[in-house]
Amino acid sequence: MVKMNLKIDKDKCIHCGQCISDCMVGAIEFDENKVPQVAKGGENRCMKCQHCLAICPVGALSILDKSPENSEPVKQHNPDEILNLIKSRRSFRHYKKENLSPEIMAKLKDMLNWVPTGVNNHNLHFSFIDDIEVMNDFREYTNKKLIEVVSKPIIGNTLKKFERYKKALLKGNDIVFRGAPHMLVVSSPINAPCKDVDPMIALSYFELYAQSLGVGTVWCGIAYGVLRFFPELCKQLEIPDTHKVSYVMLFGPADAKYHRTIQPEPYTMVSVKKGHREMSFIEKIKRFIINGK
Repeated sequence: MVKMNLKIDKDKCIHCGQCISDCMVGAIEFDENKVPQVAKGGENRCMKCQHCLAICPVGALSILDKSPENSEPVKQHNPDEILNLIKSRRSFRHYKKENLSPEIMAKLKDMLNWVPTGVNNHNLHFSFIDDIEVMNDFREYTNKKLIEVVSKPIIGNTLKKFERYKKALLKGNDIVFRGAPHMLVVSSPINAPCKDVDPMIALSYFELYAQSLGVGTVWCGIAYGVLRFFPELCKQLEIPDTHKVSYVMLFGPADAKYHRTIQPEPYTMVSVKKGHREMSFIEKIKRFIINGK
C-alpha cells in the first residue's frame, strides 16, 4: 500500500476534476464539497505516477510528499529540432581516451529518473562504469576471458559466434568495447511486468539525451552477449541476483563528427482499414508461435 499523503490547497483548487479524470486507477475522488480526496482503496491502487500533480492547472495538489513548487513548468519544444536530433543520431565506435566531465555524467544519470516504465515500475537497475581506469580494467579482464575461450577448440554453435573474433582479439583489438571510456548496463527484475521493453526505452532516452549533449553512444550487442556468457561479470557490475541483464550501451567523448543526416531506406508501413479479417486455425497457431518468440 502506498502512503499517498494527498494534500489540496483549497484556496487554489478550482474543482476542475482533472486530477480525478486523469487517474487511471481511480485513486482520487471528490468529497462532498467537490474537493479531491483519496478514494476508498485508493492507496492500494496508487501507482505513484504523479499524473495528478502534473495535470493540476493551478498547482493546488501535492502528493507523495511532492509539491508542485518543486516541479519544472512544461515548456514548448521545437518539433523540427527534435526530429533533427532523431535523424542525426549515430552509433559511435571511436572515442577519446578520457572521462566525460562530472557535470555531464551527473546530467546523464539524473535524466534516467524520468524514463517511462510499464505500470510505473521503477525497479530498473543501472550499472555505470563512469571512470576510464575502471573501464580499462574491466576491458582487460573481459578480453582476457574471451581470448581463453576462442583459443580453445570450438564446440557448439554458441561458441562459434566468437570464432571470427579470434584473430582480432589476439592482435589486441578491442572489438567488444570499441575503446569506449564508459559503459551503461541496464537490468530489470525478472518479475517486472515489462522486463524486456522497459530497459530498451530507458536506453533510447539515454542515447538521445547523450547525443544532445555531444556525447557519443553505441548499442553493444557483443558486450551484451559477453555478459550473458560470463555471469561473473554481472557480479563485478553489481547487478542484483533478482535482475536480468537487458542490454549494454557504450558511451563517451566521441572522436568522430558527423556533418549530415543519412538517407535511410523506408520501413514497411500500413494504414489499417476498417473491418475484421478471419484467420484459419493454422494461421492462428502460427501467429501465436511467432508472437511468442
